[in-house]
Amino acid sequence: MPIDAPFDLPTPALLVERPKFAANLARMRDHVAALPSGVKHRPHLKTVKSVELARMITDALGTDAITVSTLAEAEHFAAAGYRDILYAVGMVPAKLDRVAALRSQGVDLTVITDNIAAARETAAFCRRHDISIPVLIEVDCDGHRSGIPPEDSIGLLAVANAIGNGARLRGAMTHAGGSYGARTPEELRSHAERERTGTLLAAQTLRAAGHEAPVVSIGSTPTALSTADLSGVTELRAGVFPFMDLVMCGIGVCKPQDIALSVLTSVIGHQQDKGWIIVDAGWMAMSRDRGTADQPVDQGYGLACDAHGTIIDDLIMISANQEHGILAMREGSRASLPELSVGTQLRLLPNHACATAAQHQSYALFDAPGGAVEQIERFSGW
Repeated sequence: MPIDAPFDLPTPALLVERPKFAANLARMRDHVAALPSGVKHRPHLKTVKSVELARMITDALGTDAITVSTLAEAEHFAAAGYRDILYAVGMVPAKLDRVAALRSQGVDLTVITDNIAAARETAAFCRRHDISIPVLIEVDCDGHRSGIPPEDSIGLLAVANAIGNGARLRGAMTHAGGSYGARTPEELRSHAERERTGTLLAAQTLRAAGHEAPVVSIGSTPTALSTADLSGVTELRAGVFPFMDLVMCGIGVCKPQDIALSVLTSVIGHQQDKGWIIVDAGWMAMSRDRGTADQPVDQGYGLACDAHGTIIDDLIMISANQEHGILAMREGSRASLPELSVGTQLRLLPNHACATAAQHQSYALFDAPGGAVEQIERFSGW
């Protein structure tokens, strides 16, 4: 068969399909705009880690407020002009100097905590340096990870009081990570409402005790795109929605055709007797993430498309070595293994966009296969 290789790129390469990226942004913007809420977007840029793509996201959503998961991200985006930043990982004392440095540059950097120890240390740091760092209390709305249960008024107020002894309480926030276990629209809507009401309850508890808590911050892509009510919420922090991925497909948030991020790879060989196609993208290009393994459809390490983006039915990466990927037909499939010549380019849709993007140093942004490609730098580190 002839070699199909429309991209003039070394493989593996991280691709972003601009039309799908833009469509995903428009979908989020339009969904939230249709709700009578006035909520502010604060997109989470932990996946993107790129100033250029960040600009596309914030411009589309009409916001200059962002969320980050590392102080390195905060520093990069602050250097690019972003001034309203939430660092959405629990604070530890060793990071307060970097927080203070950013704030001294005019960056309104907010931090979070869910415990008295960090709250006390943050407040004490503020007293020593005669500054005021804003803090959100993290709420556990669904038992997924960290945070204070919203009904735990004693715990909430203890942390709030500790923050108030030097720092500045700004409100409450949560992440509905439990929504990743949802499988139906009804379950997604239930997670979205639990996220909203839990964080709002925490904020109301703080306000009733005399604390200022103007911010009610929620966010996950599944709940943001499923909610029918944002009453009482002030900001929304969805993250992976511009890219989407196979985990989001398994939850029911999108379809594989909506995924804007993929890894370009080349066929480098075959094992005909085993029904394998060998490609030059292994786990160093795709990551070890197996987030679809617990979903109804296990996509292995990624789902294969041709270089033009057409999904090849049931062809998945069943195994990954460091620089080798093994493609084969999904177990039980009635489809035939395609005949793909050595040198043929394929695109692999990732399980987890965050993990796959983290394996690469740049994006190749394009409108159509064979057309112009724009190389966009991404950064990493903490």
